[in-house]
Order: sequence, then C-alpha cells, then structure tokens
Amino acid sequence: MQPRHFRHWPKSLPRSLTLPRSTLHAMLEVSAQRYPDKAFSHFFGAALSYREALAQVERLAGFLQHACGVRRGDRVLLDLQNSPQFALAHYAILRADAVAVPVNPMNVAGELAHYIEDSDARVAICGQERWPQLAGLSLPHVIVAAYRDYAGEETDLPLPEAVAAARAKIEARGVTLWTDALAAGHAPASSRAQPQDLCLMPYTSGSTGRPKGCMHTHATVMHNVLGAALWEGMHQDSVALCTAPMFHVTGLVHSLNAAVWCGATMAIQPRWDPELAARLIERYRCTHWANVPTMVVDLLSHPRALGHDVSSLQCIFGGGSSMPEAIATKLFETCGIHYMEGYGMTETISQTHMNPAQEPKRQCLGIPVFDSEALVADPATRAVLGPGEAGEILVRGPQLLTGYWKKPKDYRDAWVEIGGRSFFRTGDLGRMDEDGYYFISDRLKRMINAAGFKVWPAEVEAAMYRHPEIQECCIIASPDERRGETVKAVVVLKPGARAAAGEILEWAHAQMAAYKAPRKLEFVEALPRSGSGKIQWRELQEKEWGKSPGSRP
Repeated sequence: MQPRHFRHWPKSLPRSLTLPRSTLHAMLEVSAQRYPDKAFSHFFGAALSYREALAQVERLAGFLQHACGVRRGDRVLLDLQNSPQFALAHYAILRADAVAVPVNPMNVAGELAHYIEDSDARVAICGQERWPQLAGLSLPHVIVAAYRDYAGEETDLPLPEAVAAARAKIEARGVTLWTDALAAGHAPASSRAQPQDLCLMPYTSGSTGRPKGCMHTHATVMHNVLGAALWEGMHQDSVALCTAPMFHVTGLVHSLNAAVWCGATMAIQPRWDPELAARLIERYRCTHWANVPTMVVDLLSHPRALGHDVSSLQCIFGGGSSMPEAIATKLFETCGIHYMEGYGMTETISQTHMNPAQEPKRQCLGIPVFDSEALVADPATRAVLGPGEAGEILVRGPQLLTGYWKKPKDYRDAWVEIGGRSFFRTGDLGRMDEDGYYFISDRLKRMINAAGFKVWPAEVEAAMYRHPEIQECCIIASPDERRGETVKAVVVLKPGARAAAGEILEWAHAQMAAYKAPRKLEFVEALPRSGSGKIQWRELQEKEWGKSPGSRP
C-alpha cells in the first residue's frame, strides 16, 4: 500500500532521487564549466563570476593544504557572515578534502572554544570582525577576510558596519589575510574525496547543553541539495536571495548549495534588513528566497520595503517556526505565491518534510520528501499511531547524519527500531492528518525556538550559573509577538545579593551569542521542585504561556 501522502505528490517530480557519484565541491566545477561568465554572486554592487569563484576556491584550497597543513578529513572552522567569502571558503575547505565546521558568527570566545576543542580544528577562516573573539584561542592558523574586498567600489546600497570596514592590519602569529592567501598562488592536490567521506559538521545542542557535531557526508548533503532544487523549481536562470544564515542548514542547503548545483546566481545579504532585501529582489529579479517566517513578517510590515517591486519572486521557502495565517494571506495577496513551509533539523541537513507547491497547507510541516519516511509513535511504548493521533515524529532517509562527533552513545540513543527498521527521534510531538501531511504540536525535548534559532535551556543555564550572584536559574520560553518565542531567565539570587535584572541581562549578553542570551528576567524566592529535588521547568513554562500542559506551540 502506497503512503497516503503520495496522492499529493507533485506530478512533475520523481519520488526517488538518483544522486550523482560526486562531491559537493564538484558542483562548483561543473557549473563553472557550463556558465563561466555568469554571476556566481552579487554583493553590494559587485558581481563575481563562476570562473572567478572557481579560481579563488582552488587558490584558497591550495593555501589550506600547503601553508596551513590541512589534510584529508581535517576540520576547519568557518566563522563568517553571509558573503561571497563564506561561499568560497565553504567550497575551498571541501576542495582541500577537509571538513567544514560552520559556526554562528554571533558566538563569543567561550562558545567558540568548545567548537575548536571538540572538533580538533587547527585552522579557522573568519571575518575580520570575528578576529577579536578568536584571537585568544588555540588555533595555529587563521585566515581573516574583509567583506569590503568583495563589495563594489561605488554602490548606492547601504553598507552594514562589517562590510563598510576597510581591510584591517592584523599582525599576529599564524594569521593570514584572505587577499594574501589568494595571492600566494598555491594549487591544491588532486581531490581524493568520495561521496561517503565526511565533509560538513554543523553543531547542534541538546538537553545536556553541550553542542554536538552532526557528521554529514557529501552524499547526505547532496541528497537534500538536489531535492531542494527540484522541489522548489530552481534552475540556471534562478536568482536566490540569500538572507538565511549560511552557517545554518536552511541557508547552506537552500540558498548556497542548491543555487550552485543549478548554476544559479546568489544575491547575498550579510545581516537581515527588510528594506535592503526588497531592494535586492527588485534589482536582481530574485526568484527564490529561503528564510524564517520572521523575515517575511518584517518585509511585509516595513513601511518602505513594499514600495519596491518584489513580483519576481516565484518560491518562498522556510521553516523553524510556523507562518502566521494573516501573514501568509498578505504574502499571497502581495506576491501571488504561497509560503512553502518545511521541516528538518541539523541532523537531517535541512528538510525531511516540505509542502507541495500545488497543495500547501498552512502552519503545516508538509509531507515526507524524496526517499524519506516518517511516522508518529507513542514516545513511551513506540506504538505507531494513526491519523489525528499525537505522538513523537520519527524520520528516516538518506539525508540523516552518520554520527555525532565523539559521541557514539548519543547517536545510538537517538534512534529507535520499529518494525525492523531504524527511525531517528526528532524530539518533536506532532500528528499526521488523513492526507499524510504532518503538523507539530509540542516538543518532547526542552528547546526554545526564537525566530528560527534553536536555543537549548541547559546550555544557557550553564552560562548563567557563572554569574557570582545567581544561586539558581531556570531558562524557559516566553511568548514574543515578532520572534514567536524568546528566552526568559527565572532567577533565584544568593542571600544578600543585590544584582538588578538589567545588569544580569547585560552580563549574559557578553557571555553568549545574542540569540541565546535571555531578553527577559524574573526574580523568584525559589524554583518549583519535584519530590526528588529536580527543578520543575515545565511548571514555570506552562505558567508563562498561561496554557494547559502540552498546549504550547
């Protein structure tokens, strides 16, 4: 019996993908051969051709190998904002047969230290605004890029501070400026990478609070890159608006790699600015836009953004949080297209589910994509549940990670066997309807979703306990009109402590990435505890949302 969602499968698409027996960096080589003079990227008035992009990737890969000693399988930290340099560095690391470790450019030194130590990275490529966070960490080699080098000399587009900054002089042992690395002219050795080789290791946190490296191969990533391009109708004449962070799987797969697979063009925006996004759409006739729903909310509510022509958009894809009904309606009225919601995780290198373009459902995860399976099971008994019944969403498919770096037990514990087949536990509670579409209802794991950024309370709590006047702390999600959820700290001060809420919040912002840091704080005399002494975080969570258990979105 065929899965029920096949009745809604796009008629123009295959149900299974035949993947190329090649690596991710080979995509760039093929597109550069096909479209050498076509724009690889647009960045503040400057275009970079596919021919130029490939040449620079080759030189940077050669520098990594010859000057930095990068060998096959070595991990290289990638700490850049959205930029041509991010894209080039990503492919250069892969061309050197190494493993890219993309990190959030909002991370502070303490957070970066864990990624470096855990991944055993000895080399980093970073934006010059990130150098102060990396300067004191143990990295023998750092390549530092200035975004201004890739912007036009004269542009009418407003330059963010990081892009406007002139190339800095950094005199430190082991540091090489990006331009000098390219000028060295090193050629890389012939690639020996195979599709099953590790190539990408983004980090995700969990209930323990310690970020884990998700091990992805060229093959696992390639499956979703090809799937994204096909499902979203991307081709060589498409133009992708790149606002989703490229360090995150959505931007990495749907904006960067899918565009390069097709030989499409990227219009790159480093930091989110709704009016600038509208100008880029109008100027470059952008057709595809991967984002988080908050970006669409901002664009449609900005007083000047919709003064620009955004009619070229053909597909707007996103996930991370539900698209509000009113915004989805306004988007259709403005652009004539439906918002295509999808669902995935870092462990699945983006999508396991997507809404079919011809039959999307709102506030819905969609249907399982190419070669992917999903089911809903009782979290305790593992009994498979039918349509309309709520349980944990389980998934399996060729895009699943091959392991958690250095954490084999965590990897084993993330899987469950049902009917003789292994399924990955997503930790999300949801249901499937009669049509085979999936909907999320709650989270089995304790996690906060702030404008698409995943925040794990245990990680934030570990940082908060370093404050000298905090005795106890519990991190919960608080409703936020724009972000959906935001981070709130419920704090018990040590006896005699006099710290003010504002002081603690300011301190917290210096300890961790901005999206993780609490934006709200409440002082209490004591935290609720169970009979065994465990903090009852769910009681605080339910009180904050004013809802019954299990009703939080």
